[in-house]
Amino acid sequence: MTAERATAPPDDCLARNEWICGDYLSTRREVLTDAVVQHLQLTGAAIGLALLLALPLAIAARRWRWAAGPVLGLTTLLYTIPALAMFSLLLPLYGLSAGLVVAGLVLYSLTLLVRNLLAGLRAVPEETRQAARGLGYGPIRLLLAVELPLALPAAMAGLRIATVSAVSLVTIGAIVGHGGLGNLIYSGMNTYFKAQVLTASVLCVVIAVTADLLLLGAQRLLTPWNRGRAA
Repeated sequence: MTAERATAPPDDCLARNEWICGDYLSTRREVLTDAVVQHLQLTGAAIGLALLLALPLAIAARRWRWAAGPVLGLTTLLYTIPALAMFSLLLPLYGLSAGLVVAGLVLYSLTLLVRNLLAGLRAVPEETRQAARGLGYGPIRLLLAVELPLALPAAMAGLRIATVSAVSLVTIGAIVGHGGLGNLIYSGMNTYFKAQVLTASVLCVVIAVTADLLLLGAQRLLTPWNRGRAA
């Protein structure tokens, strides 16, 4: 009987190191919350800055044909750089900081955002532009009231892909200590802490899917003419 008790598995799923463990969620709630918040902050900052850079680049490439090649070529080249190499190149500028991760994600997101914004702007019919000019629309008003709204479906498609990609790439920031849920995945893999690895990975997927659905909902609200066309 004593031998059976000695070899009996512990009642705590943490002690048994199980993949699915409710005790991990209850005892590490604060750690998980902090990791999720950092993950969202890094993703949001990167996508926001990437949009601010991508929009003028796409507008310039649309307005001046000679600029399209260099803009698309440069952003594509940045996208081909491996993540670890990108962080290493940015390390002298940002050090081991959250800014390093954000800067890397911004550069990766530019390719998707610029290409889709440019595709959307190029898809605006020329007769629509001419009609707006005939109504007295100047260049800025034409851009804001006609071109950008019509380019929105393509732009939102790029934004959705860039956001989901950023959510996954944030985890690589764990190598510099700023990876959100990636920190938990990285440390969990080093110690073979099953519940931590699985929980943090699932939360990454949940964040990516939720962000994509929210952006899809925003796209449908902002482009009601597309809903009617789909129906």
